[in-house]
Amino acid sequence: MTATFFNRLGAVVILCWLAIGLAACASFAKGDNNRHNIPLNSGVVQGLRNMGSAPERGMVVRIFKQESVLEVWKQTGSGTYNLFKTYEICTYSGDLGPKFKEGDRQSPEGFYTITPGLMNPKSAYYLSFNTGFPNKFDRVNGRSGSNLMVHGDCKSVGCYAMTDAGIAEIYALARETFKGGNTSFQLQIFPFRMTPANLAQHASSQHIEFWKDIKEGYDYFETTKTPPVWDVCEKQYIFNPSSAGPLDPAGLCPPSIQNASVTERQQADDAALASRVATIQNAAAKQEAEKLALQQREQAIGGFFNNMGNMFTGGAAPAPATTPAPAPAMSQPAAMPTASAQRP
Repeated sequence: MTATFFNRLGAVVILCWLAIGLAACASFAKGDNNRHNIPLNSGVVQGLRNMGSAPERGMVVRIFKQESVLEVWKQTGSGTYNLFKTYEICTYSGDLGPKFKEGDRQSPEGFYTITPGLMNPKSAYYLSFNTGFPNKFDRVNGRSGSNLMVHGDCKSVGCYAMTDAGIAEIYALARETFKGGNTSFQLQIFPFRMTPANLAQHASSQHIEFWKDIKEGYDYFETTKTPPVWDVCEKQYIFNPSSAGPLDPAGLCPPSIQNASVTERQQADDAALASRVATIQNAAAKQEAEKLALQQREQAIGGFFNNMGNMFTGGAAPAPATTPAPAPAMSQPAAMPTASAQRP
């Protein structure tokens, strides 16, 4: 009886211990799986207020590969966007230039629209959101790829890795933007800041026409501090098209709604770019001419010292090759005159 009692008591203790352990695991798992709901810290909220914004207002994200930075811009009470914070990109894969196909290890470039469905709260890299690649432009140009993310950690295969701390804050800012009633935010990805100086340095790149295309959207945001409306036609980006409704990505482009300040900026940048490209080309031509002149001087000096060496060593310059004269033919004895040929 006593043994049975203690056996039952032991079983109860074990069950209680297991229940406590399982509750602790459940609590841990819940906390771990709930990281996408961690509130913005008070410093971030106050920083938004200080710039005339709030967590629920609109957002724009810009990425610059060469500078390895991600910018978060937030909408202010005036309707324009101000830069809220710049985050260092821990790493990205590939080189400057857009992504072309699955497996090329390139991180994408271009304009993308991020919706709540692209947010990934259960990412293997802490938290993440999908860039939306391939978008309308990528698809019409036959480009392929999948799961191109902005995520945590510090390793990447075609993605942008922001560290866990970085993506936690960026993810929370996006979450609060959606909670505020915004159906999306714009993601702009550039190879570098689209200045005439940077474009001139890469003027010989195979991607230069693509970069000039997306520069128009860059210029619009830089000038107006509002995100451009983008679409695709004639297999290229178009910004602020005058027609309503989605465009045929391979069809003809309608006119764009022009902004005088943006147009003025673009004209000034085009002139500056042409000037810088000409300067770079002239400098390259001058360098090539100097290189050729140096080679000619070195050859002349080498020839001079060779001749001096021949003078001191008694050597003579080799005589020009001549064709030997043919050997004289062997002489034959004169024939004896016949009788008829003799004088009388």
